[in-house]
Order: sequence, then structure tokens, then C-alpha cells
Amino acid sequence: MSNEQVSNEAAASNAQRLLWAGFMAILAAGMGFAIRGGIFDNWQHDFGFTATQLGAIGGWGFTGFCFGIIIGGVVADKIGYGWLVIVAFVCHLVSAFITFGATNPQNAYFMLSLGMFIFAYANGTLEAVANPLVATLFPHNRTHFLNILHASWPAGLVLGSVCGWILDDKLQLNWKLQLAIYLVPTVIYGLMFMGQAMPKSEASQKGAKLSEMFHDVGLLGAAVVCYLLAQFFTNSLGLDPMVGYVIGGALWIVVGVITKFSIGSVLLFVLFITHVLLGAVELGTDGWIQNITGNLFTSEQGKWLFIWTSAIMFSLRFCAHWIEKNLKLSPIGLLLVCAVLAVVGLRLASGMQTFAMALIALGIYAVGKTFFWPTMLAVASDRFPRTGAVAISIMGGLGMLSAGMIGGPGLGYAKDRFAAEELKAKNQAVYNDVKAKDPSKFFFLDPINAIDGKKLSEAKEAKQKTPAQTAMVTADQQGDRATLKADSFIPLTMAVIYLGLLLYFKTIGGYKVLNIDEEIAAEKARNS
Repeated sequence: MSNEQVSNEAAASNAQRLLWAGFMAILAAGMGFAIRGGIFDNWQHDFGFTATQLGAIGGWGFTGFCFGIIIGGVVADKIGYGWLVIVAFVCHLVSAFITFGATNPQNAYFMLSLGMFIFAYANGTLEAVANPLVATLFPHNRTHFLNILHASWPAGLVLGSVCGWILDDKLQLNWKLQLAIYLVPTVIYGLMFMGQAMPKSEASQKGAKLSEMFHDVGLLGAAVVCYLLAQFFTNSLGLDPMVGYVIGGALWIVVGVITKFSIGSVLLFVLFITHVLLGAVELGTDGWIQNITGNLFTSEQGKWLFIWTSAIMFSLRFCAHWIEKNLKLSPIGLLLVCAVLAVVGLRLASGMQTFAMALIALGIYAVGKTFFWPTMLAVASDRFPRTGAVAISIMGGLGMLSAGMIGGPGLGYAKDRFAAEELKAKNQAVYNDVKAKDPSKFFFLDPINAIDGKKLSEAKEAKQKTPAQTAMVTADQQGDRATLKADSFIPLTMAVIYLGLLLYFKTIGGYKVLNIDEEIAAEKARNS
């Protein structure tokens, strides 16, 4: 059998149908994400939200994913993938109706946040199915097929952006009708999964216990998860910090008991940390990019740029195998190149003045971020098959939790801070008149009174702007540029980590896909 045949050998006769069912499920998530990003301005206008508040609402659309994928990943090998698909399908439907319940400034923040959380929980549950399923179905070329699976995300972004463009800008339909569009692919993926037999992971097939699946995660990996969960309970749910840390500590001890206090793999711990950074820069930026580019240029150009970057990602994710084969890049080498390109793209984007330059800068950034998410999942699956669905589900959860708590709100805070500081420095009187009543906060950083969201929205919409409105809009644009520049330091940190991993694999003979027996043998060799 040729290498090409081995690379494309599937582990089940219905592998292609399951691959495309998973594709459609993630496409539904991408459409919902893009449409939501496109109607941030509607919510700002209708309910007077600041950028930090909008970022926090969008953040719930990530944190829910974390719970969905981690819970789903833990139970997937025990209850089967079919039940998880049903749970996701129901949650997708319920989330739409809850979101539609946002009718006034008094209930909007709660209803939109809850709706986003349930929507994201459904998305996370689906990825807890799709990621390990595809990794199991195509064990000889996981990077290639996981990239194909996740090509559905930018495809959903393109479709969602086009739908929002037509329905919002052209037809000016209510934002609720726009958001309901993602229910179409939701029904399709439900039908595609219906009645399909789904294979179990290699670990599950060999009868691995939950404690064995968590062994490589151990105390190190659990520490990353539990710390972010503690922050979630404190910053997102508003619990006392001590309560948040007690809950996180208790969960950490539970993992310790399950694994008999295994330290866990240092390599997997590093991958977890890196995926936290990845989620913040990729999805956090995606959540704001239409808003930022539409602000720096026109709303229509912003949508064109979003479609442009998403189309690049969609196309290139079908080329991962070709790139690995012809450019002789290992998955880690591919990730290093991507991180460098992401830095360059974001730095260029922070200074873009023309639409042509925006196409170049954001095009480079899009190439950079294309392979991040699926290739990281492939590395974890390649090197830690004993974890079954657990490690890659936790990794996905960490990325989304980071996007929800760090990326989305962090960039929103940065926009608020940089814009407010710019306006305050240029026109103190205008700033004092238009600053928001409640300060924007983000973790331990100093609170800042942002430009009031409703007043800023009115200034942007005014055809004949007053000097004060012009000052507000100009400051807001400068804030966006400073935000993109600050954002570039995240992939820079990732590049340093990937370089370290590349050197590490060179010392152990190069990157290699392991099966469970090989992983156990390698662990024994390290400990001997």
C-alpha cells in the first residue's frame, strides 16, 4: 500500500459522511459567530453598550463552549457521540429563542449573554464529538483531515457575513431575523448525523479508564484549566475571588485523585498554555475584526475584508497535507511559520490607511492564523493518543474560555482604553462630556471610563458631524489601531514557544505520530 493510500485510509465506511456532518455542525457555529459579530453595532445602538460590555457578551459566546467541549470530551467515550449531538441540537434551538428575548436595555445584557452561553455550549459539545471522531476516523493524517473539518469555521464566517451584509446593510432587517439564519445549517447537520454509527477512540477501544485518559493531563494540565475556571467564576459570574479559587482548587484536587496525583506531561502542559494564547488572538480578534475594520474604513469595506480573510482560511485549510509534504514542514514547523505571519499581519494592520493595504495586511494575518487551531489539536492527538477525546477537548475548551475571558473582553477593554486616552489627551472637555458613567474593567488593569457607546454610535452615524463628534470618531479609530498593535504581542509569544518545541523535537529524533503502546513506552523511557 502506498503512503498516499495510507494517509487517506479511513477507519469506517461512513467516515466521509461523518466528516461532512461535523463540517456542517462547525459551519453552523461559524455562521452564528459571524452574524453576531456583524450585529454588535445594532446592539450598541439599541441598548447603549460600551465596547467592554459588547466584548463581555461576546465572551459568553466562548465560555459556554469551554463547558460544552470539556464536559462532552470527558463523557464522549462513555456515553457515545450520538447523545452529545442531540444535546447540541436542542441547545442550538433553545439559544435562539432566549437571545430573541432581548427587548430593552433592562433585560438585554442578561438575555444576550445567556443566549450566547447556550449557543456556545452547543458548539463546544459538537466539537467534543467532531474533533476526536475525525482524529479516530483518519489516524494516519490527522493534521490534514482536522484542517478540512475546521475549514467549515471560515466557511461559516463567510456565509454569516454575507447573510448579515444583505439582511442588515441592504434590506435592514431586524437583527433577530439575521441571527436566526444559523438555524438552517443546524437542521442540516442534525439530519446528517441521524442514524449514523460512530467509532470509538483508540483509547476507548482498548478499554482505557477515565483515570488513564487523564494521566497525561495530570496536575499540570489541570492547573491551567482550574485557574481559568476560577477566573471565570470570579470575573464572569461575579463570585467572590476566594470562592472562585476554592472551586478551582477543589476541581484540581478531584483531577489529582482521579489520576492518583500524576504530574502529567510537561509537553501537554505547554500545548495547553499555547492554546490559551491562540484562543485569545485568533477568536478574540475574529470577534472584533468586522467592528474594527468597519470603523477604520466603511462598514461595507469591513465586511469585504472579513470575507477576504475568511475565504483565505477556508481555501488553505484544504492544503495542510500538501504544505507538509512539499515544504517538508512538521506540524510544529507549520505552527511556527503561522505565528510569525500573524505577528507581521497584525503589525501591518495597525498602520493600514488604505483598503489595498488592508487587503495585504489582513491577508497575511489570515494565512498566519489558518492552521493554528486544527494543527494544535492534531499535535495533541498525535502525541497523546492515550487521552482519547479528553486532551483535545480540554485544549479546545481552554482556547474558547481564553477567547471569552481574555480575547473578546480584553480587546474590548483595549479599544475603550486607547480611544478614551486618545480623546482625553486631545480634547479633555469633550472627553468629560461623553465618557461613560460606569468604568470599563479587565482583570487587574486600571479601570477606564470609556466613550459612551450610544454617543459614539450617534457620532458615527451623523452625516454632518460636530467638532466634538469628529473628535470622538477620530479617537475611536486611533484606539482601534493601538489595539491591533497590542494584539500582535500574543502571536509573538506563541512563536517563541513553537521555536522551543521545534528544538525539543529535534533533540528526541523529530516529530512522530504515536500510538498508545508507543506513547507508554516513551513515557517509561523518560522515567527510567
